[in-house]
Amino acid sequence: MRTLTALVVKWSLALPALPGGVTLAAQGSSPYVPLHHRAMPVVEHLIATGVITDPTPLTRPLRESALVQVLRAADTSAAPARVRGVVRQLLREFDRETGERRYSVTGEAGAAVATHALRDPLEIGRGAPPRAEGKDRGFTTGGLALHARLGPLVAVTHPYFDTRLKDDPDYFGKKDRFIAGRNAEAYLDARWRYGGLFFGSLDRNWGPPALEGLLVSSSPYSYDHLALTIGTSRVELQALLTQLDDMDDTSGTANHRYFIAHRLLVRPGSRTTVALWEGNVIAGPARTLEPSFANILNLGLLVEYDQNVAVNSLLGADVEFRLGRVKLFGQLLLDDFQIDRRTQTDREPPQYGLTLGAQSALHGISWTAFYTRVANLTYRTSHPPETLQHRFVGLARSFSDYDQLTLTASALAAPGLLLAPEATLLRQGEGDFRLPYPPASAYATTPTILSGVVERTVRLALDAGWQRGAWGLAGNGGVHFVRNAEHVSAARETRWVGRVALTYRFGFEGELP
Repeated sequence: MRTLTALVVKWSLALPALPGGVTLAAQGSSPYVPLHHRAMPVVEHLIATGVITDPTPLTRPLRESALVQVLRAADTSAAPARVRGVVRQLLREFDRETGERRYSVTGEAGAAVATHALRDPLEIGRGAPPRAEGKDRGFTTGGLALHARLGPLVAVTHPYFDTRLKDDPDYFGKKDRFIAGRNAEAYLDARWRYGGLFFGSLDRNWGPPALEGLLVSSSPYSYDHLALTIGTSRVELQALLTQLDDMDDTSGTANHRYFIAHRLLVRPGSRTTVALWEGNVIAGPARTLEPSFANILNLGLLVEYDQNVAVNSLLGADVEFRLGRVKLFGQLLLDDFQIDRRTQTDREPPQYGLTLGAQSALHGISWTAFYTRVANLTYRTSHPPETLQHRFVGLARSFSDYDQLTLTASALAAPGLLLAPEATLLRQGEGDFRLPYPPASAYATTPTILSGVVERTVRLALDAGWQRGAWGLAGNGGVHFVRNAEHVSAARETRWVGRVALTYRFGFEGELP
């Protein structure tokens, strides 16, 4: 992490030279609302139904200050009482006292019962090796989040424990402890009029919030990274970089690995948002993070060709726009497309990902429909350390070689009660980015998508969340009808999956001395 530390110091010293950097103003200085926060399903429902506007389209997490701003601006005079009530509830939770030196402490304790230890039940049976469902079991959780605001600077730390982590294959920490835990968020964030500087760990998602992004997502547990934003509410440049875990190449030599992502976000009008982005994974036994890749105004693809260095480059775009009351959204990832195909090594199957979706609302009930697919060889290369993963979990999607069709809805059935039914068809091939890359001699017979015996899963489920003061009750239950289970021809399974969690939250805030 010495390279990251040097860059933090370098960018911090450069702040005064940036626009608005001579005197930092507390523009939107506030903590983020974590993606896993219990309020986020309700917030996304309010956005989908048009009660509030989306403060940051194609970007999650939201800032508390931005969320409060749109909640205050919401016109709920004609809305049902349950909608007005949930808006007031969110304002009570996030509309904090103003001041240059403020702090808040939020604690949480809870218990859960589940049929599995995974964050997403659709992960069951997927991956290499396939993820096991496990036995029915109970889990206990607890944590303490501390937020401190010093003018334009925000400091956040949120350590917690969760006994479920010991059985989650996505969690890379030591699992032989009596109580497993981690720091969900731990960061310093500085804001000024035309940008911000961030260092620490936080879950992020680039793209439509209905599903995981194709480059930056919350698939891996939060990891330490450096992020920089420069621009206005209409045009903004964003950069993210981090040092990944070392990984052996095909000769068994450990390679140092780094991930850099750049994004240009443009909002030409209130109905349209477009993001163009690129990602680079660089790796080598003695590799360091070259400044030319970290440069927010540079293109990693040009650096790759100009300096003749090895790197895995990914290009893509996200878009959302409104047509009347319907919001349309899409994503496209180009991982490796060969155009000329002059040699055998140029004949690789196309590597890509895409999403097409729509969202709208009727009588206070929102609905979202999307289709997404990720090709067989997407996210992996013939040089294993350049694979888009961190500790064997995808930095973007955590699976490849699949397509998925999902229809969800959400409704406030009563004050504090949100119901969200779901229907999903998932087709998963035998490809996985954790597997070795095929040799050039096998390119002609390697399927572009849905390789081998394709597992088909139909999921019918219901998600429910209820909030009443300090208490929260959340549940998710469903049934999976699986054909060709674990890629065995004609094997059928019916899986009943579910989770119920009860939590109690407390908190207080005040002024720092």
